[in-house]
Amino acid sequence: MTGERIMKAMVLAAGLGTRMRAHSDSVPKPLVRLGGRALIDHVLDRLAGSGIQDAAVNVHYMAEQIEAHLAGRMAPRIAISDERGLLLETGGGVRRALGVFEGAPFIIHNSDSVWIEGPHANIAAMMDAWDDATMDALLMLAPVKTSLGYDGRGDFHMSEGGRVTRRDKGEPAPFVFTGVSIAHPRLFADSPEGAFSLNRLWDRALAAGRVYGVEHRGLWMHVGDPAALAEAEAALQQLQAAQ
Repeated sequence: MTGERIMKAMVLAAGLGTRMRAHSDSVPKPLVRLGGRALIDHVLDRLAGSGIQDAAVNVHYMAEQIEAHLAGRMAPRIAISDERGLLLETGGGVRRALGVFEGAPFIIHNSDSVWIEGPHANIAAMMDAWDDATMDALLMLAPVKTSLGYDGRGDFHMSEGGRVTRRDKGEPAPFVFTGVSIAHPRLFADSPEGAFSLNRLWDRALAAGRVYGVEHRGLWMHVGDPAALAEAEAALQQLQAAQ
């Protein structure tokens, strides 16, 4: 890693969770339980274990429930970014919270991105791979063939040096984006106000050759719907039985 250790994160928890609606009619998706714990606690516990001290969490759907759930958490310290008035999507949501990060690179983490670790801690590996001089974004990418609950065609190709390119339309790619990345605030330079996707900023950085990837090691679980939640639950139970 080039530069200071990354100490802050943004957890994206404002989505509507429509595909999980069988479970999220009464609770927001970040509070849906996996292995006896809310999805967002899996995320925040892993971030805290990686040395993250402060996390901004954006809220919109059933925001009061998420705020109440996080009220007593001490590690990491939580700052709520309120999107009750307007859902800002991934890019707009992070842009609103940029002041929390004080000009330093930070982790962006979807609240439903969970995994079973492999031979090393994936967030620590991503932090170690970050190079402030050459990167505006560093994406954690999981191999499509070993990901649980994902049946898409992948998102990205990655060179031996870690340079990332998007898949061509209609063609498959070997890696899927896990919903976890590191971003430098300069990625958001001249970004629009209001709602927009992080993809808009990545496309600009991709064109400049400043988006890299690290390969996830372990079992990444795409918890997108009730069937995938059940698969993830079974994988955790199998792990516990083997320990």
